[in-house]
Amino acid sequence: MIQYRKANLADVPQLAELERKHVNAELTRHDPSLQGQGLTQAQLTQLINQHWIILALEGANIVGYVISAQWSFFGKQALYQKIIQKLPLLDIDQDGLPQRVNQDNSLQYGPIWIAEGHRGQGIFTQLVNQLVLAINQQSRYLVAYIAEDNGRSFKAHTQYAEMQVVDYFGFQQRDFYLLLRKLS
Repeated sequence: MIQYRKANLADVPQLAELERKHVNAELTRHDPSLQGQGLTQAQLTQLINQHWIILALEGANIVGYVISAQWSFFGKQALYQKIIQKLPLLDIDQDGLPQRVNQDNSLQYGPIWIAEGHRGQGIFTQLVNQLVLAINQQSRYLVAYIAEDNGRSFKAHTQYAEMQVVDYFGFQQRDFYLLLRKLS
């Protein structure tokens, strides 16, 4: 049976190993020359202490995780800087009133990873739901980006994570959807 919980510092070594092993899985499928940048043990520790990592566990083994962070965590990276600039331009309507998205009322969402042998079992939806429970009082919006050529992730996020496409943009010769989920 799969259990879900917020990550703690004892999980850092296993998370770091998963990051090391799987950081390029989505990228190399589309372009073997692309290289991702996995999170370091120091970054994972910071995420656990100051942000959110939700785990899916089978026994003691992590079979999935999702990360959410305040914009300051990833904000120095060029791709996130581009997304941060787009936030106030998003056209969001809530109960007939226009809403503005900004760094203070939204959180960056992702990455999310699920072990290949555990996909298609509802873990994705449960990870997202557990994350929403953990952050619901901290933010009004979750913001994610998904590469246009990652159809599986796009389908999962739009069908099972209640995320809506709010923009489309290019960055370093690759196209991305910008997705948003309103929180209560």
